[in-house]
Parts: sequence; C-alpha cells; structure tokens
Amino acid sequence: MRSRVLVLGAGFGGLELATILSEALGDEAGVTLIDGADAFVFGYAKLDVMFGKAAPDEVRLPYDDFAKPGVSFLRETVTAIDPDERRVTTSAGSYEADFLVLALGADYDVDATPGIDGNEFYSVAGAEQMRDVLPSFTRGRAIVGVCDAPFKCPPAPSEAALLLHDYLSKRGRRGDCEITLVMPFQTPVPPSPDTSSALLAAFAERGIEFVPGRRVSALAGGVVAFDNGSELSYDLFLGVPKHRAPDVVLESGMAEGGYVPVDSRTLATRFPGVYAVGDVATVGVPKAGVFAEGAARVVAESLLAQLRGGDPPAPYDGRGSCYVEFGGGRVGRVDVDFLTGPKPTGTFQEPSSALVAEKKHFGASRRARWFG
Repeated sequence: MRSRVLVLGAGFGGLELATILSEALGDEAGVTLIDGADAFVFGYAKLDVMFGKAAPDEVRLPYDDFAKPGVSFLRETVTAIDPDERRVTTSAGSYEADFLVLALGADYDVDATPGIDGNEFYSVAGAEQMRDVLPSFTRGRAIVGVCDAPFKCPPAPSEAALLLHDYLSKRGRRGDCEITLVMPFQTPVPPSPDTSSALLAAFAERGIEFVPGRRVSALAGGVVAFDNGSELSYDLFLGVPKHRAPDVVLESGMAEGGYVPVDSRTLATRFPGVYAVGDVATVGVPKAGVFAEGAARVVAESLLAQLRGGDPPAPYDGRGSCYVEFGGGRVGRVDVDFLTGPKPTGTFQEPSSALVAEKKHFGASRRARWFG
C-alpha cells in the first residue's frame, strides 16, 4: 500500500499531524496513521490513576473514535522501518509513502535498572499497580526516584511527591512517613529557576527531602542504589524508568545516542522525506506532549507547502507550557522557550484554581479536536 503521508505513532504528535492534514486536504489527505495500541492516554492522567482520582477506563480515549477525512487509522505493530525507501513493515502488511513521519514516542528500558520493573508509575499498567500498592503504605520511607535523563514530562516526579504528601495526609498517615525525591538534575525544573524555587519551597513546607544530581541504578531488598555508589532504604518506591527510542527505531539505523537526530528547525532527519517528532527525536526540547504537538504543526505546514506549493513554515520555536500539580487543589504553569534564544528560558505562573480549570480545558480541547 502506498500513502502520501505515513505517520507512525498516534500520540500528541501523530494525532495533531493527521488532524491538520485532514483539515487542510480533506478526503485527498492520503494519510495513513499506524499505532499498535487501542487507546490514547494523556501522560498526566497516569497520576490520576495512581492516586485513585480516575479509573483506567476513564482516561482511555479509544482510537475507534478517531475518524478524520482522508486519514486511515491502522491498529498494527510496526516491525521494521526502511528510511531510505520510506517503507514500513507491520504485523499486517507493508507500506510505502511519499513522506514518512516517526512519532512513536519513547519506550521504557526496565532492563537497564534491576528491580525497577513493578516499581514504576510512568506506564498506565505501572500506575494501576502502584494504585493498588499505595493503601498498604502506612509508615516508613517513600522514594520517588528517576533512573536517567531525559525522561517524559520533567515536572512529573515532583508532582508525584507532592500528591503523595496529600494522599498520606488525607489518610492521617503523613506523620509516620518520609518522602524523598531523587532526580538527576540539580533543580526540579532546570530551564525555569522560578518554577524550581517554587517547588523547592513546596517541598520544604511539606517536609519532602529533595536529593539532586543522582540517578537510580538498582533496587533490591528494600534498598535503592544510586550512580554515585550511595544507597538508601525504602518501604515504597515510585520509579521513573530509563527511556529510549522503541526497538524498531533503534534497529532501523536512524537513531544516535538512543534517539533520532533531526534538524531542530524543520524536524527533518538525514533521510529525504523522513521526519521525526516528539519523544522519539532529539530536538533540544523536553519530552512532553505539548512539544510533540508543536513540532507536528511545523511538519504539517512543511508537508502542505510541498504538496500544494508555497513557502515553508517558520522554524520550530521550541515553545510550550507545562502544568505542574502542587497539591492542595492548585496547579501552576511553566512557559518555556528552548530554541529562540541563546539558552532555554522559563516563566512561572503561580499555582491557582484558575490554572486547574485551564489544565482541564487543555485536555478537553484536544480530546474534542482529535476524537470528536
């Protein structure tokens, strides 16, 4: 089968790219969108699942509800990618395209950290498992630990620590428990000193210990080992596994250093007609949905210019906003700019109930746009 545009992965990047092309070209879009999963889940919804605020079925958006003119959605697993020929093999067939866009995200390398399997909350299954473990944690030390960088949604480990404080406080168990957050960074959100300062103040107010500049290297027997040789005992561990591109991407020969390098202005790879957006790519921005979405817009406008004629779009600016759960029913926001200046910058919006509503609108607007 041949498509004008073949998109691998139906996350933020793939869904937005397919939607833009459908809106612009209608039935003539000629887009084939492939993903092996049966539903989309917002990354932040995993925290809602873990802390019992939402059931797994409530956060799943079935791909059966994704229907756009000119877009064929195929629920198939990608098994091989030939970037030179822009040919893709799946569990059900083979496809070629005029343009190929990789939006397959990042996978979790649980084998890289002994003991992390069964102790992570970054997958939907992991969040469900930790949801069932949390009620039995009534005393001792809880560690929220990151195995390596980069990782999806950099504020999420901080959010997990703050929401765990709320969870234990509501159950009258906070006084019997310690919470420690361990991250590879020196500050919680390096591009935004104001956001980091606000989070550190929130940790201090709640008695949460922040341990910077360390990576989790192994778990065994209630003890976590760090990359500097130190150890810490725990009674509950909530982990962020090491990330890497999916195996099929690594096997394609496109990856360098675990991810696909692209031109940060255009998201083009070194292979003609092949692009990569979102967590699978090395762009110079965080691995978060809002940045994948922004990159997809640039690629979509570039493809439209090539298909219909016209000027190429402005370069990708690496701008995006991330919401940060501070607990207590308050949400903050950090607005970051990674690519337009000499260095990344971030502006912090103080936590408020208004931003709670804004975050809800963020999810609802994309749900409506992509799934109707």
